[in-house]
Amino acid sequence: MAQVPNDDIENRQQLRLNAAISSNTTGCTVQWRCVDEKLTGKCIEYHNDQWFEFTPRTTGRYYVNIGGQKCRDTRGVQLVVLTGQPCQPATYRVLSCTSLGSQDDVFITLDSLQAGQPYLLDVDGYLKDFCQFSLTVSDKPQGVPALAPPPVSTVVPAANSRFTLRWTLPDSLSATRQFRVLRREAAQFRAAPMATVPVARTTYGANTTEYAWTDSLTAPGRYLYQVLADASDTKAPVLVQQQWYAYSQLLPDRSSAQAMNEAVAKRALKAQQSWERHGHRARLKRLATQRRSNP
Repeated sequence: MAQVPNDDIENRQQLRLNAAISSNTTGCTVQWRCVDEKLTGKCIEYHNDQWFEFTPRTTGRYYVNIGGQKCRDTRGVQLVVLTGQPCQPATYRVLSCTSLGSQDDVFITLDSLQAGQPYLLDVDGYLKDFCQFSLTVSDKPQGVPALAPPPVSTVVPAANSRFTLRWTLPDSLSATRQFRVLRREAAQFRAAPMATVPVARTTYGANTTEYAWTDSLTAPGRYLYQVLADASDTKAPVLVQQQWYAYSQLLPDRSSAQAMNEAVAKRALKAQQSWERHGHRARLKRLATQRRSNP
């Protein structure tokens, strides 16, 4: 594909509310004089960015919806939203910085945007990924909240193919009517819906706060589970739980050895306790014998 015209910030594309545009990062380059990586830290590394601008007519909350991603790798795109004079990094103020790490349909919430204030949006392929995507600034969210998952490196593999996901309904989300459970294997492009769990009521009519759902995995892998709370079709879903689970079929021997070691340790402990009881009784018997022989 040819390089998009808005590769340069001078040719940034103007966005209209609720009007989706399609673009791609292939062939894009970075105007290094127009960015400052110190402002975004580790959130973003610029490789093939392009520029957009949005000016709201009314003050309020807006959503940047990113969807329809088709990328070379699994990483997807990353997005920076900022204010300031174009290509004058000293004037920039970052409002949002998002690295998706997947090709899910996601939204980024922007609160209190000011009417008549231009906002710059910079889209880049995450870690040199090349992507097609759609972009919409809207008054309605689409997809799931764009929040970073916990590090996959922290998950400990397990040999059990059954995994129970547990979560809590906080008081702040009392209007929730149902939960949606999504699952994505680490190498997959997108998450898949797995279950819908309705909000339950107690006998007193209050919301049940504790929930659980069990999955049966058919293949080894590292799986990211997400639980979304839905209140209504017009309100943004809220992410209430994210958790990795690693299932490996290479662990039974180690698990069996661990179980065997634990069983041996329990038997040794019981033997030690039994030996101590016998020794204690023997000492008591000797003391009683000594008292009788020395009145």
